[in-house]
Amino acid sequence: MIYKHLSIKIIATLFGLWFAVSLNAQASPDAGKELFKNYCAACHSKDMRSAATGPALGGAQTKWADDVALYAWIRNSQAMIQKGHPRAVELWNQYKPTVMTAFPNLTDDEIGSIMAYVNGVYDGTYGPKKDVAAVGTGAKVEEKSQLPMYLIIVGVLAILALLLTKIISNLNQIASAKEGYQVEAKTITQILTSKGVVTFLIFAVIILGAYTTVNKATELGRQEGYAPDQPIKFSHATHAGVHKIDCQYCHDSARRSKHSSIPGTNTCMNCHSAIKNGSMYGTAEITKIYASIGYDPSTQKYIENYNAKSEDEIKAIYTKWIGDEYKRVKEKADIDAEGERVVADQWANIKESLTNDQKKQIQGPIEWVRIHNLPDHVYFNHAQHVTVGKLACQTCHGKVEEMDLMKQMSPLSMGWCINCHRQTEVKFKDNAYYANYTRYHEELAAGKRDKVTVADIGGLECQKCHY
Repeated sequence: MIYKHLSIKIIATLFGLWFAVSLNAQASPDAGKELFKNYCAACHSKDMRSAATGPALGGAQTKWADDVALYAWIRNSQAMIQKGHPRAVELWNQYKPTVMTAFPNLTDDEIGSIMAYVNGVYDGTYGPKKDVAAVGTGAKVEEKSQLPMYLIIVGVLAILALLLTKIISNLNQIASAKEGYQVEAKTITQILTSKGVVTFLIFAVIILGAYTTVNKATELGRQEGYAPDQPIKFSHATHAGVHKIDCQYCHDSARRSKHSSIPGTNTCMNCHSAIKNGSMYGTAEITKIYASIGYDPSTQKYIENYNAKSEDEIKAIYTKWIGDEYKRVKEKADIDAEGERVVADQWANIKESLTNDQKKQIQGPIEWVRIHNLPDHVYFNHAQHVTVGKLACQTCHGKVEEMDLMKQMSPLSMGWCINCHRQTEVKFKDNAYYANYTRYHEELAAGKRDKVTVADIGGLECQKCHY
């Protein structure tokens, strides 16, 4: 019959239409944001207004005046320079010898999305509307989700598919009557439970499930901006910024092992056995260090048989210390009502932060919340980057010396790592680790090349980073 299986075709067509709409929706600032993280953020500043390794991207389309030339530059900057394009030569003279990574596989839609994101950030039209009070307090403002819009689109398309299927069923009934036999029109229930619809729904669930699984897998450990509260309010701005403590003093294993490791409490005590006050967060935060390791700041001695002491005995030791600190700061001889409240509040804070949920005790290692966590199939060696590559910690972790609350600064995506390997120059000079790269040393000496990148020495090989 003319209309046989037409309902299934219409449903499939509508699904394809919805899928196309979804793909088209990705060619937007939202899609450009992810692309920018993967391809551009390693060299260009995120505010689009200040220069970094590369120029500020805000207003780039106006400066180039020709999208075709701009897109060609993004795909292969050196080819544009060799052709003598004025804007390309101007940028090269300004930033050489830094070579912009070529991205020949980026499509026009992807580059358009990147530029839409760049322009949106630059002119302030993209991103959440910032509440003045929220900005002033540093509160995080969440971006509006696009999920409701997609659900509405899916709902409308589903309703249209059902209505059209019902119309087709009625047309089949009319056509069969004209040909001399009777076919009953299908009800909505029959349509929904038909073999074709059920097959289609199963197929859609499999596709969406596979997409979700892959998407979540690629995002594992990638939580840019993630800044969890820690059991102790440790300020990197105070320690690394104000007091200029080197990162590797606390994270000593970063220079000699795969992991940077969280420093043990003994490392904290190297300073805080003498520095007992002055915390920007108050006495309670430093007292948490003492309580976890069993140090009595009043007597300046470690407490004997500390692990065998009860919570009440521990409480008596540290509430006395907190009370003494209160009297010292307030220049009072005795604890008053306000002092008792301060002591009670600070002890409650200490107990809540340090109590181990399994052992139900305060004594023991401080349970810091992990911020950076690469998937198990990704190999990263801190010593390789810090000792051999001589990279500063800020390269990946951002300006930690300005962070009161530590956060994940970099996207940690595969594209971000690859771009870094393509652009980062290997420090060959006075570095015995690279002495066996004879050919590169000879080419550098002869002037045949001006630098060697990580990519040149195998930094893009899959097995270097994946087990």
